[in-house]
Formats: sequence, C-alpha cells, structure tokens
Amino acid sequence: MSPDARRHAPAALRNREPILSVLKEVFPSAGTILEIASGSGEHARDFAVAFPGVTWCPSDYDEGALASIEAYRRLEGSENFRPPVLLDVTATDWPVSAADAMLCINMIHISPWQCCISLLQGAGKTLTAGGPLVLYGPFSRGGTHTAPSNAAFDASLKRQNPEWGVRDLDDVAVVVEESGLTLDRVVDMPSNNFCVVLKSQAV
Repeated sequence: MSPDARRHAPAALRNREPILSVLKEVFPSAGTILEIASGSGEHARDFAVAFPGVTWCPSDYDEGALASIEAYRRLEGSENFRPPVLLDVTATDWPVSAADAMLCINMIHISPWQCCISLLQGAGKTLTAGGPLVLYGPFSRGGTHTAPSNAAFDASLKRQNPEWGVRDLDDVAVVVEESGLTLDRVVDMPSNNFCVVLKSQAV
C-alpha cells in the first residue's frame, strides 16, 4: 500500500480534541468500537491511540477512503487499529455484528436521509446494552439553524445534492426512539457543531 493513498482532511485535526473530550466521557475503556464513515482514517488513527484498551474498527463505503484508512493503519497505526471494512449503512447485514460503542462523524448531512435512518436502525441492532453512538456534525434545532453559516452550508449541500442537508435534531430524535435508542445528551462543539450522544436500550 503506497503512502500516497493517505488522504488528509483539515477538519480532522481541528475537531479531534473537542470530539475526543466527549468520547472520553462516554466510551468504554475496553471492547469493540465501530466507526462509521471513517473517511480519511485520521480520526481512527488518533482515537485508537487514545483508547488503547479497545479494538477500533473503522469502516467506509468509499473505496478511496478504505485505501486511505488502510494506509494510515499500516504506516502509522497502533495494534488495536483494525483493518477497515466496507460498510453500507443501508445494507440489511453489517460486517460487524456487535459493538460496545459507535462513532459517526460528519456523515448524515452529506448522505440521503435514508442513510441516517439506516444508521440509527443498525446501531439499535449492533450496540450492546447501554452502548453509546456518538454523532458529530451540524444540526438544526426546532426547524431553525443554529448559525447563519449553517444555513448557508445547508443551502450549499442541497445545491450539490437535493437529498443532502443539515438534519434537524427533532427529526433525528423521532428515528432514535423508533430504533431502540435513547437521546443521552447534546454537547455544543466549536464551529457551530454538536456531539449527539445516543444510548442503546438493548437488554
């Protein structure tokens, strides 16, 4: 695997520490962590180091992203950083059947709404009892954008693809309840983003 396969996402460095501060509050110190839509793999590389007792399982749907994640794993990864898996959240069966926690960064606004629904439904089936799913990204609240920049970003996304867009937390909350999850907390983050922490109701 050539080092050239490694992608670089500037936002990954900017949001790493704020996200990590939330993960340290809610993620277990051992077990399997499934990261959905791992993108470049930079978060997987860094978070696997921050949680040395877990097995960090990155995933993505994009072949270029999978190559980037694997390049980071081979060249810079810790022992608990597992090879990435191809995962389509809308598939009936996921390649990882059980996880103690899940993370999804900046996916649900750059994919169709069905992907958000499928992600939450899949999390409800995959997470162990009480396991957290942490979503990170921009959200509107009560039908209103939280900042003018988010409104402009939403319009830009919809120009690229009418099925994309900043999701409203009220809409997400409805699917959360239908998927066997509960809303644990919403944490304000820099640059008008949020970490939304959900918990599995599985017993």
